[in-house]
Amino acid sequence: MAHPPPRPAPGPPDPRRGIPPVDVVLAHPAVADDVARLGRARALPLAQEVLRQARGGHLSPTQVVDDLAARLRARTVPGCTRPVLNATGVVVHTNLGRAPLGEAATAALLDAAGYADVELDLVTGRRGPRGAAVQDALLQAVPEAGAALVVNNGAAALLLAMTALAAGREVVVSRGELVEIGDGFRLTELVESSGARLHEVGTTNRTHRADYERALAGRAAPGSAGASPAPAPADGPDVAALLKVHPGNYRVTGFTSDVPVAELAEVSRGAGLPLVVDTGSGLLAPDPALPDEPDARSALRDGADLVVASADKLLGGPQAGLVLGDADLVERLRRHPVARALRVDKLTLAALGATLRDPGSVPVTVARRAPAAGLRARADALEGVLARHGLAATVVPHDGRVGGGGAPGVPLPGWAVALPEDLAGPLRLGDPAVLARVHDGRCLLDPRCVPPAQDGLLLAAVLAAAARVGLGGEGGSPAAGGHPAG
Repeated sequence: MAHPPPRPAPGPPDPRRGIPPVDVVLAHPAVADDVARLGRARALPLAQEVLRQARGGHLSPTQVVDDLAARLRARTVPGCTRPVLNATGVVVHTNLGRAPLGEAATAALLDAAGYADVELDLVTGRRGPRGAAVQDALLQAVPEAGAALVVNNGAAALLLAMTALAAGREVVVSRGELVEIGDGFRLTELVESSGARLHEVGTTNRTHRADYERALAGRAAPGSAGASPAPAPADGPDVAALLKVHPGNYRVTGFTSDVPVAELAEVSRGAGLPLVVDTGSGLLAPDPALPDEPDARSALRDGADLVVASADKLLGGPQAGLVLGDADLVERLRRHPVARALRVDKLTLAALGATLRDPGSVPVTVARRAPAAGLRARADALEGVLARHGLAATVVPHDGRVGGGGAPGVPLPGWAVALPEDLAGPLRLGDPAVLARVHDGRCLLDPRCVPPAQDGLLLAAVLAAAARVGLGGEGGSPAAGGHPAG
């Protein structure tokens, strides 16, 4: 009598048996708030996709909730802007909203979303100065300034300065500094819209101290730069201020010269005129890594009466414009009627204050200082997982950039993962959206501006995009909050 073959020894239990039902996942405390924010109808397909990945073996059951949480956070309610993973290597990316806010600034936004002490002194119960805490933080960061003022962007700061100090009169500026900023806006048109008239000196590539002195020859006797200027004599130029602008989005090299702030300050003081310096990028103090980038502290030490700059570039804060300098001049700007139209809201003040209190953790600073070795390790890990999924990828050297009109031409050495160019479009349209750099027929993913905690999310987006165009395996993901090799 034949005996039945022996039964095979039981293997380890299938881990997929631990995959929770979709209703249990959606009710988990880690995702419940985001499900409520988006609505169940929009959250359900995301949960079903995560569970499909888990059932296919691309995701462990213990990673389901974390992966769903990351996907939910990357989604927005209808009509709002969509979050984007910035894989271009450009730190201050104007088309992506410039500076990403840090955790402290984001938390401050939530705290200020309700009622907040924007113009209230909680000690006395009376009205207090608007944004006093932010002004104090700015003066601590730039002790050379006698006062500070915050308006809604860098261009507004310059516009207000020109309106309050020089409307109906002349402003002396070098021809080499008549820059065009984003979207076709030109400094010449901005200044002239204030009612001031530009008095151009020098040439495109070379301007000397004597050019400014000739422009001021025959003025009335000098007075105090902080006081209201005396009217110009009938036979002299009607100059109200000197202006120096940092051409942050380009460089002129070769046979060039300009007048440093310290030397220009001597000219302005001799004429009793205020010197306004537009540093542009919002760097508050010198940075050895950016030796040619002007900063507010140095400009004020060198004799500038007012410094204007953007807060959402190298400072890494929300969109805002900064005015720092002589207390009397800042007060004149603050009391001007135009200042009311340019003032910032409570959310901007909250985010800016938090950014100033913890500058070392600001994402812009962290990204531009990221060591190349760490970027190489992250790129290698991403390339390794993509290769295991059958997607051709190569790690290549890649220089990032500061961007946003800051430190033009200064490379930020790093690494990127090179993929087929055809992936760039699907990545932009994926969930989450990923913006890569397309160069020389390749789609380059630079991890510099992607928080390490989102490396898993980036990997999942690449796999999903590759699957949609038939370039690789199924769109899988490790833990969305971890490293690809984890």
